[in-house]
Amino acid sequence: MVRTVVERRRGHGVPQAAVALDDKGRALEAMLPEILKEFQPDMGAAVDLVVVTVKPRDVASVCRVAKESPQLAFDFLLCLSVVDYGERLQVVYHLYSTTRKHKMVVKADVLTEEARVPSVTPVWPGADWFEREGHDLYGVVFEGHPNMSPLLLYEGFEGFPGRRSYPFNEYTEW
Repeated sequence: MVRTVVERRRGHGVPQAAVALDDKGRALEAMLPEILKEFQPDMGAAVDLVVVTVKPRDVASVCRVAKESPQLAFDFLLCLSVVDYGERLQVVYHLYSTTRKHKMVVKADVLTEEARVPSVTPVWPGADWFEREGHDLYGVVFEGHPNMSPLLLYEGFEGFPGRRSYPFNEYTEW
């Protein structure tokens, strides 16, 4: 059985997309508050995903618990992305458990001018290029990353072209 609802994330008052958590999603949603209680996460759901929003300083610890907890076993980082909302950036981690077959999203909001979160490369080495891309395009500093050299841009590139505030020159086709 699948339930469909429209939920609001606590503290934001923004309606989320219609949510349709399956049995695995509902089970995950039920166990997360106890497993992650020390981090006081903001819990919610969007589309078919359980969403956990945490403080930026807690990102690496939450990800380590998500990977190492036998009930969660999130052994695969599907994607790490950065979203620019103008006054803040949001670092988004899509996680998957290959053994338990459930998925989750971990989010952390950072101020644009103080865009810093701990690196998750010690948890998932595959985060390396994702974090370097987030640094190149959005200026997020992933503290503790072993090699923040540019991935997409050349050394010395000015600015962060993924940000809304980045000036693009007008282009006209002939």
